[in-house]
Amino acid sequence: MTELKYLELPPCPVATTALLIGDHWKILIILLNGTKRFGELTKGLDGISNKVLSQHLKVMESRGLIERRVYAEVPVKVEYSLTDIGWKLKPLIHEMWQWGELYKSIEANK
Repeated sequence: MTELKYLELPPCPVATTALLIGDHWKILIILLNGTKRFGELTKGLDGISNKVLSQHLKVMESRGLIERRVYAEVPVKVEYSLTDIGWKLKPLIHEMWQWGELYKSIEANK
C-alpha cells in the first residue's frame, strides 16, 4: 500500500475524497462508531486481515482521518477514533449507504 502522506493531492476535490476513502475497508472503518481497540476493529470488519487493517489505520492516521492513542499500560493499550475531519465523512458515507440501498431495491425489482 502506498504511503499517502507524501503524495500530492489531486486538483479535483472529488478525486481527493476518493483517494482518501476509495477503498471499501476505509469506508467500513469510518462506519464503525466510537473509539475502538484493534481487536474490536478486527471483529467489526469481517474478513479483514490484521496486516491490511494495520496498513489502513496507518495511512488513515497519516492523513489525519483517525487518531491513535497509546496508553502507558502493561500490556500496552491502543485505541483508534475518528478525528474531527474524519467525523465529517460520516454524512457522506451515510448518503452512500442510502444510495446503495436504493440501487439494491431497484435491482431486486427488475
